[in-house]
Amino acid sequence: MAAGSETMTDAAVAEALHRDSFVIEGGHPLSGSVQAAGNKNAALPILAAALLTAEPVTLSNVPRILDVENMVDLISRTGAAAEWTGPNEVRIEAAKITDTDLDPELCRRIRASFLLAGPLLARAGSVKIPPPGGDVIGRRRLDTHVKAFADLGVQIEAERDYTMKVDELRGRKLFLDEPSVMGTENVIMAAVLAEGETVIGNAAGEPHVQDLCRFLVSLGAEIEGLGSNLLRICGVPKLSGGEHRIAPDHIEIASFIGLGAVTRGELTINGCSGEDLRPILPHLERLGVRLEADNCSVRVPDGQELVIQDDLGGAIPKIEDGPWPQFPADLTSIAVVIATQARGTVLIFEKMFESRLFFVDKLVGMGARIILCDPHRAVVTGPAPLVGDRMESPDIRAGMAMLIASLCADGVSTIGNIGQIDRGYERIDERLRSVGASIERISS
Repeated sequence: MAAGSETMTDAAVAEALHRDSFVIEGGHPLSGSVQAAGNKNAALPILAAALLTAEPVTLSNVPRILDVENMVDLISRTGAAAEWTGPNEVRIEAAKITDTDLDPELCRRIRASFLLAGPLLARAGSVKIPPPGGDVIGRRRLDTHVKAFADLGVQIEAERDYTMKVDELRGRKLFLDEPSVMGTENVIMAAVLAEGETVIGNAAGEPHVQDLCRFLVSLGAEIEGLGSNLLRICGVPKLSGGEHRIAPDHIEIASFIGLGAVTRGELTINGCSGEDLRPILPHLERLGVRLEADNCSVRVPDGQELVIQDDLGGAIPKIEDGPWPQFPADLTSIAVVIATQARGTVLIFEKMFESRLFFVDKLVGMGARIILCDPHRAVVTGPAPLVGDRMESPDIRAGMAMLIASLCADGVSTIGNIGQIDRGYERIDERLRSVGASIERISS
């Protein structure tokens, strides 16, 4: 950055990062090994949950990404002590909560800011939180959170901001109107210190929800039903401190699998959780990806000849997302790119977000053969030789999909607004260069 950048505000720094670009020369097979980073979507609620105890909490394997940096900043402004004590380690001590009026600018940067509602209601009895930011991939309801909080006894005023107060959280039987991941996490965090038992029906069961529950149990919470859609929580008077290692990011791992497959190199991803990948790998194999997996690593052999597996009778297959343990919505963008390099035709059905697939026009501009049927469905026919192009990253997962496409394309691509990619993938350019990628970060 320019001289004097040390005096820039946090907002200016964030905006500058979003103006950075990647310049990628495609066509190089990627070979070698990478270490899976910690799960972004587990780290964010677990960081928020550290406010539930007055005792110190140390978290390791925390991904050093923009969304996490913003969450640590938000937590520190509540009066808690929050600091990085290592490259991927954060220590939080929330002995006192002095401010529950959350900063609008920081909340605008990440949707996960709303995860602070549950812990602050449980510890301080109040919170004022602006509408959160995050990826623009369609409508993302907060109704599930608000209705569940109301059922637990919270008084809510929802105008420009969400102002919530409660004298005492009281457990009860809930049925969420949708299996919202963040909604489930917020209710869990509020319920662990509530009076009595809370039963959450139609709960989300994603790996990051499970990791949050494991963390809370390690601090003394009583939670049953991990991984299922029915959770039972018996409130306790207080939680202790402790240490926890964030689980590996199954979304990042699957992204690297796709990257290895389309660049035809031999790529090994270490530090995996085989259980978290179990629902994902069959879908990647349907797109023709060959891989070898065990409980701690995945190897993508070189020279992949991707062939889409038709359904019985030669019918066109479908990859569709849904609540866990169905195919994750965060991987539909990656599946689209893999399909452009596979022989055959597949329907990608993104049911959860109506704007997630709008980035495919960038791939079409690179030479991909894709028909966007409507906001939720795209038909992809491959293989299509891709050529380098200039693009802007609209969100985290679309940005990674564009990066994968650029690395297997012929020629040079430039991807702008890479702050979006940095929000979800730690030091992605450095890690890709370590396995042979030609990628350069151009700073504003």
